[in-house]
Amino acid sequence: MGGNAGAADPDEPRKSRKMYASHEDIGYDFEDDPKDKKTLKPNPNIDGRWAWMVVLSSFFVHILIMGSQMALGVLNVEWLEEFHQSRGLTAWVSSLSMGITLIVGPFIGLFINTCGCRQTAIIGGLVNSLGWVLSAYAANVHYLFITFGVTAGFGSGMAYLPAVVMVGRYFQKRRALAQGLSTTGTGVGTFLMTVLLKYLCAEYGWRNAMFIQGAVSLNLCVCGALMRPLAPETEGKDPVETDAHVLPAQATESVKSSGRLGRAEGKGASPGHEEALDDLVAQVCQERAGAQKDMCAFGALKTVSRLTVRVRKGFQDWYSGYFGAASLFTNRMFVAFVFWALFAYSSFVIPFIHLPEIVDLYNLSEQNDVFPLTSIIAIVHIFGKVILGAVADLPCISVWNVFLVANFTLVLSIFILPLMHTYAGLAVICALIGFSSGYFSLMPVVTEDLVGIEHLANAYGIIICANGVSALLGPPFAGWIYDMTQKYDFSFYICGLLYLVGLLFLFIQPCIQIIEQSRKKSTGGTHV
Repeated sequence: MGGNAGAADPDEPRKSRKMYASHEDIGYDFEDDPKDKKTLKPNPNIDGRWAWMVVLSSFFVHILIMGSQMALGVLNVEWLEEFHQSRGLTAWVSSLSMGITLIVGPFIGLFINTCGCRQTAIIGGLVNSLGWVLSAYAANVHYLFITFGVTAGFGSGMAYLPAVVMVGRYFQKRRALAQGLSTTGTGVGTFLMTVLLKYLCAEYGWRNAMFIQGAVSLNLCVCGALMRPLAPETEGKDPVETDAHVLPAQATESVKSSGRLGRAEGKGASPGHEEALDDLVAQVCQERAGAQKDMCAFGALKTVSRLTVRVRKGFQDWYSGYFGAASLFTNRMFVAFVFWALFAYSSFVIPFIHLPEIVDLYNLSEQNDVFPLTSIIAIVHIFGKVILGAVADLPCISVWNVFLVANFTLVLSIFILPLMHTYAGLAVICALIGFSSGYFSLMPVVTEDLVGIEHLANAYGIIICANGVSALLGPPFAGWIYDMTQKYDFSFYICGLLYLVGLLFLFIQPCIQIIEQSRKKSTGGTHV
């Protein structure tokens, strides 16, 4: 588990040379010998009824987080009119929010290892809501960098990663479909949040709209509460806790017995004996109070000790996953996947941020108001995620093949988009972007296949961190190019080229394997 596959003994069975557990091992608890297949116990909660409640929870998390972020183009126009700053500088607000939501993924993995997904998501909902509310009082764009970009973005990251990880933990048979259904919340949320933010900005102004959206974001706490741990620990009563309840009872019995004894003897006893009896009762009560205080202090100390051990273990698991002997970065295919994520995400984010302005530049506002182009992407994105997820779950279809075909379609759409200057042409390209970007539902599945369910939280944290860097730099980069050229064409062309570079990384490792296999066959043929 911790060593590199290349350093293993060639005579060793192939299964023991796997660095990470495959997705076939999901949902099994090992008893004595993990190599003995007879000791595998399937977890009854996997693919169970509550698993679909987790999908529902993740669905609403995607609506509230990713959907609202994809609708930030509405607020971006308002900020340009309010603060009169350049497009490049103003675009940093949306980019910071999207980027930090994803960049903090590796650090959120530490929270998940320590506190669990449920607590992490609830805290994230509170922080995200606070960021929206504080942003309503922004005096300039730089204020929004802190309140909306950093604060709301960090809260979004704390709620988003647990939502993805929990679906991966609860499903084995229909992983791609479950992830597809949950992530359709991004498309539904983009459509709903675009309409909602437009209405709120028109009726109440953008400041009150952000305040109301902060209140809506508190529903993330409800979604977090639904993320029930898959295998909750059922510990027996601790002996010390038992003693803490027994001791007062014993002391009470001793007081009662002493009282009965005193009353029995007190019938013929003198006043001196009664005073001695009262002193005895008072002494027993003092001993009882002292025992209770000692037990409370010991209980508090024990709680702190358990919390310390839990935090230390969570940090050790998090650290070993990134820098230890079993580091994820020893998996060369996973490293290539990270490089793909670094270049890919900006090509998907840029249309959402800059499409409203492109529509204004092409004088298509009237048609776009009837049915916004971003809404077309959002609606088709929903069907793309479900359809691609269902296709990827077919036994005769490879998840990787579906993933790569969808990526190439998205790159082609990004290159064609600047050539379209009519609403109908832009609508067709936006539909292609929406459908092909449905591969995002396959990203957790592909990641899980690469590293195993045990490392999914840390690994997917790295992937969305790389996506976050891409989302952070992409829209401002496109805005700056527009400021220099007064055209968005070069922005899309350059981002499309970067996307192609990211795709090339995914083919490096398979090509190396094909070359090595061909060499082995050729050397084997010469020896024969």
